[in-house]
Amino acid sequence: MYSEDFREILRSCTVCPRQCGVDRSRQRGYCRAGMVVRAAKAMLHTGEEPCLVGSGGAGAIFFTGCNLGCVYCQNYEISQDGLGWEVDQQRLAQIMLELQQKGASCLDLVTPTPYLAQIAEVLQSIKPRLKIPVVYNCGGYERTETLSWLSGLVDIYLPDLKYKDSALAASYSGCADYFEVACAALQEMFRQVGPVQFTADGRLKKGLLVRHLVLPGAYHDSLELMRWLAAAFPPGAIRVSLMSQYTPTERVAQTASLRRRVTTYEYEKVVEEALALGLQGYSQKRSSSTMALRPEFDGQGI
Repeated sequence: MYSEDFREILRSCTVCPRQCGVDRSRQRGYCRAGMVVRAAKAMLHTGEEPCLVGSGGAGAIFFTGCNLGCVYCQNYEISQDGLGWEVDQQRLAQIMLELQQKGASCLDLVTPTPYLAQIAEVLQSIKPRLKIPVVYNCGGYERTETLSWLSGLVDIYLPDLKYKDSALAASYSGCADYFEVACAALQEMFRQVGPVQFTADGRLKKGLLVRHLVLPGAYHDSLELMRWLAAAFPPGAIRVSLMSQYTPTERVAQTASLRRRVTTYEYEKVVEEALALGLQGYSQKRSSSTMALRPEFDGQGI
């Protein structure tokens, strides 16, 4: 099970920046996670960035719960509604190795933050047997103190950088301090993994790949984030993935600003700014704005 240090932290949880302080052996915190890991699917996922998918797909594990609770989340069944199945640490290690055996190009840990402590222990136990990069795919709202537990265990950090404006962050994700927290987290991630490194066939094997979802009516905030990224990291040292896939769900019906998709103009302005700043990375086709590309969270592989 968990080391005594991790066990004590989870009994008064301070894993993420919210620092709920709940005893996760007795109740669930803001992230809706308890002491035992829960996950909703493990699969070879072809919907990630090309440098992660390779020829076999990313070996994705979708964890239950999230410390952000974004009102527009497309995966709300697992992030907010609690859909998922308990997975002890021995089984979690097996799942990771099974995905590798099935031909995964990387191990893609999706929304792992609530279980960072448990995942760190599992990775410590199997890291010598992993021959593929470990990807920490998160919302960007992380504590630098707990990210340090992952040093040497994670090869690729794949965080979101969602908002610069504190009002947007407070309204959509309930965390007015998002930008300052995420900035520090991204810099800690970069400190751990350094500049991007690729294989000869274009697969990312180490580095920081920052995702940004352009939201309707908020592209000016997106432009500010591109400027921060360009100033914060050396030229060419990171990659940026600009996403146009925002799709309104029934849960945003009461939020007028989120009831429409992003326009081509809004998205292209952000792409143009990123290119002008010398940022390198990926953009999406406008056809990505659909719920059809989302996996079915049916417990497969768990």
